[in-house]
Amino acid sequence: YDQAVTDAETSPATDTEPTGASDDLLLLENQLCFAMVTAARNVVALYRPVLEPLGLTHPQYLVMLALWERAPRSLGELAEALAMEPATLSPLVKRLEQQGRVARGRRPSDERVLEITLTDSGRALRREALRVPQQIVAQTGMSLDALAALRDALGPFAGARR
Repeated sequence: YDQAVTDAETSPATDTEPTGASDDLLLLENQLCFAMVTAARNVVALYRPVLEPLGLTHPQYLVMLALWERAPRSLGELAEALAMEPATLSPLVKRLEQQGRVARGRRPSDERVLEITLTDSGRALRREALRVPQQIVAQTGMSLDALAALRDALGPFAGARR
């Protein structure tokens, strides 16, 4: 990728004539955005069969992970932790509530705040979910160190929460 950028900077481009190396900049395989979007789609596809027995979709799993870290949380706090808009998160939370995994209610100290907490069923689901990371590691065929390095390398693009 770096060489293609360097070559493109030194080669004049025209609308009618391919210029060799500068055309490499426009190859799909050289696009960071394409690599990331296809990787994201493929990672979610890895999770699907692992999460299905738990009755969770990937976005619901992320909500549960955040709540297992700390609950209760306000809808706004949960949205911030997940880098989502509250309007996008709200239907996920409602579905988890219908499944009996979470409960929504007003914060006693401030009735304006919608608070999400785990139910007994949601807390119990955590025990089953402990197997998910191991199954995902096994499916990738990568070592824990390689996966951690990959995750850390994505930090600048993921809003680096560490």
